[in-house]
Amino acid sequence: MTAIPVLMGVVNVTPDSFSDGGRWLEPDAAIAHGRELIADGADILDIGGESTRPGATRPLVEEELGRVIPVITELAAGGAVVSVDTMRAEVAEAALAAGATIVNDVSGGLADARMPSVVAEAGATYVAMHWRAHADHMRDFAVYDGPGGVVAAVRDELAARVDVLLAAGIAPDRVVLDPGLGFAKHSEHSWTLLHGLSVIQDLGYPLLVGASRKSFLGRLLATGGTPRPVELREHANTALTVLLAQQGVWGLRVHDVRAARDALRVLERLDQEAPDDR
Repeated sequence: MTAIPVLMGVVNVTPDSFSDGGRWLEPDAAIAHGRELIADGADILDIGGESTRPGATRPLVEEELGRVIPVITELAAGGAVVSVDTMRAEVAEAALAAGATIVNDVSGGLADARMPSVVAEAGATYVAMHWRAHADHMRDFAVYDGPGGVVAAVRDELAARVDVLLAAGIAPDRVVLDPGLGFAKHSEHSWTLLHGLSVIQDLGYPLLVGASRKSFLGRLLATGGTPRPVELREHANTALTVLLAQQGVWGLRVHDVRAARDALRVLERLDQEAPDDR
């Protein structure tokens, strides 16, 4: 039987995210969107106030707090399982106090050295992604020339982050890893990582994968050299949803929760014993 992964629905409370920047910037709109994602089958809502698309600049910490805390407070109060997508310990602290129970840090604690201790003190779950640099210059670090290439580098760099997290007091069963598709990685790096996920899984921690709408899918589906627009990449991501579930990943970070949930329901049904309809 395939273990069905959890679905983490994306709520971007930002003006400049690559997939839907500005659509949910106002708190009421973001809260309504979060409720829609829950109705569509999201297990977790991942609420972020900083775009990490390539080339993005960082908001002030006050801006990030102002974007996410009202949304987290309302959705958590309504019973949603909430993750805060942030690289800042100050934002994580406020989000956890507002009802979040997961910190999804795309920097794996490298952007703010205080983050692991904040998460440890709260007893929260921590998602540590493979990361090398902030969005405005991460392309400069998309070099993986060592033995084993990108898969070995991601494995070793995530293993080093795990050592830091455990030393800070985060319980091993509260650690989730993310290979960081598209972050300081060219398209071929992301495809190679998808082929080599079992190497990352061998570290012994649950794996969250965020492939939804990313540029490596757009380039795969390019027409005449022009990548497929963001809003037209969902069919490809739905195919990946099934394949990644079959590889045993713990979770999938997705924008279109309904499409992903439908795909997982099909997979789940096919795993069941066939009815005797003779």
